[in-house]
Amino acid sequence: MIDRLKKIQEKYLRIEDELARATASDTLKNLSKERSRLTPVYTKADEYLKITKDCQDAKSLLESDNDPDMHAMLKSEIEEGEKKLEELAKELEIMLLPPDPNSGKSILVEIRAGTGGEESGLFCADLFRMYNKYADKQGLRAEIIDASPTGIGGFKEIVFSLDDDRAYDLFKFESGTHRVQRIPETESGGRIHTSAVTVAILPEAEEKEVEIRESDLRIDVYRSSGAGGQHVNTTDSAVRITHIPTGIVVASQEERSQIKNRDKAMRVLRARIVDQMADAAKQSADALKKAQVGSGDRSERIRTYNFPQGRCTDHRIGFTSHNLPAIMEGDLDELIDALVQEDRSKRLAEAKA
Repeated sequence: MIDRLKKIQEKYLRIEDELARATASDTLKNLSKERSRLTPVYTKADEYLKITKDCQDAKSLLESDNDPDMHAMLKSEIEEGEKKLEELAKELEIMLLPPDPNSGKSILVEIRAGTGGEESGLFCADLFRMYNKYADKQGLRAEIIDASPTGIGGFKEIVFSLDDDRAYDLFKFESGTHRVQRIPETESGGRIHTSAVTVAILPEAEEKEVEIRESDLRIDVYRSSGAGGQHVNTTDSAVRITHIPTGIVVASQEERSQIKNRDKAMRVLRARIVDQMADAAKQSADALKKAQVGSGDRSERIRTYNFPQGRCTDHRIGFTSHNLPAIMEGDLDELIDALVQEDRSKRLAEAKA
């Protein structure tokens, strides 16, 4: 481990030096991002190496000094140092796990109504509200890209962005099918219904990550039926883009400007194309999939929200909370922390296997 930690120190200092000399904005951005990622590891590695040296120096003195009082002090110092090194080694084990390639990225979140008719659409709106409240508590701002309201307060589909370098790490475990069990507002007989909503977390893709040719796009414009006040239904500001090679269709109608809606739709298109490429790669990465909490597949049932019992269960890790009302208000910390811990445990076990 010592050699590895020294290499991390060297890399960090090299990045510091390059940052001091860099002038191009893209280079500065990439170097700053890499330094930010390495800083916690560098700090912890620095502490580990200093304590290791202190312990070695103390052991050398112990061999050469005959003073009993000095011996006792040195032995105590060595004992405390080695105990601290054990703690630091465990922390570094986690920090040195290979980083998720999407860590540090902004994301697009797609929530779609599934089985359950109008009730599914209402729960789609509930999940959006839950994620929006959680994002707000974390200091992230959600921006709606596209939405298809149902007319009774729900959504057939809603797509929104979270533009922050913490977004992916906070939301990456949310992809999958979310099941709800409750008495719907639309149910007069008081019977409990089971509905489902799918969530997809799409890391934002930069333009250089995927080549999209204009000739591969079919762009349709139409009148918005969403936000926009008097502007709605007066101009063709909404945009629908079809990527012909993949058949992916994206849309945006939240902005009054056709240009802004096109830019938003292109963001979703890039993310979906990269996501499709990643899905293809996942099929051959069985070992990696086993080491993660869930596959990230939106068809996988990941969670059940049982309203009559006030219970929320994440099926991937067997985690159950009996504080569903708080969860629906965006108090997701306990749930997400449990997912992060389980993911780390699995990845550590895989690394040691």
